Amino acid sequence: MYMKLNLTEIPRVKTISKEDFYNNYVKTQKPLVIEELTTDWPAFHKWKLEYIKDIAGEKIVPLYDDRPVSHKDGFNEAHAEMKMSDYINLLQKEPTNYRIFLYNLMKEVPVLREDFKWPDIGLKLIKQLPMLFFGGEGAKVFIHYDIDYSNILHFHFHGKKQCILFTPDQTPYLYKVPHSLISREDIDYDNPDFDKFPALKEAKGLICNLKHGEMLYMPEGYWHYMKYLTPGFSMSLRAYPIRLSSLFKTGYNLLIMRHFDVVMRKWKGQKWIDYKNERAIVNTHKNLKI
Repeated sequence: MYMKLNLTEIPRVKTISKEDFYNNYVKTQKPLVIEELTTDWPAFHKWKLEYIKDIAGEKIVPLYDDRPVSHKDGFNEAHAEMKMSDYINLLQKEPTNYRIFLYNLMKEVPVLREDFKWPDIGLKLIKQLPMLFFGGEGAKVFIHYDIDYSNILHFHFHGKKQCILFTPDQTPYLYKVPHSLISREDIDYDNPDFDKFPALKEAKGLICNLKHGEMLYMPEGYWHYMKYLTPGFSMSLRAYPIRLSSLFKTGYNLLIMRHFDVVMRKWKGQKWIDYKNERAIVNTHKNLKI
């Protein structure tokens, strides 16, 4: 039985004061789309794929696709490499699963730093160079939550991108894989199989479509699934978690969980990956008495 998820539109504003943003969204940990936060940035007018190709076309960039997690993969290990100009040509020519993920292009091309402004919006942003993300039409970023529980300002440029979020309290319905930050990779969040994954019927999520220059605020620990509706790219700015519980979870993820998972992959190989995927179903159905 294939049905749609229970999704509600994320609220939108054109602009907002930093006091209202912090009090009504950061403190309450509710997502928001701000439509006109970037209109006074040079990036708003310049950041198109052709511009990136012109200034960074010769750079060799790491590419990721949607293949299942393997015990042979290193942490954030790329699946392929390509010149940026060739990659953008591919994006503009046809749909592709290849994505650029968490890439520090500004380190390679410092002129990009002049194109954006650190927004004064009530969050103490981590002043490291922002990471960029690129994808072609139909490319998907598998559902996950971030290891460091950051509050994220996610800006999109060139085209449209769909974002589906789930609050942390929806985790029991999402078939979380133990000792990791992801759900089962065989779940199609565009067209979920409720016979195979019945707990998803209980999940309540949030959705928005970002256009050029729009920003999505994602609170700490939120699950997010991204789909490029057209070729485009995004930039994320991050702020430390504000909740003490999130800081403890961050420490656990970075100091214990990640290293434990690496050791188990080396020891058990693919059996460890298969075991975790099986436990995702068993644990979810057991906890919900399905």
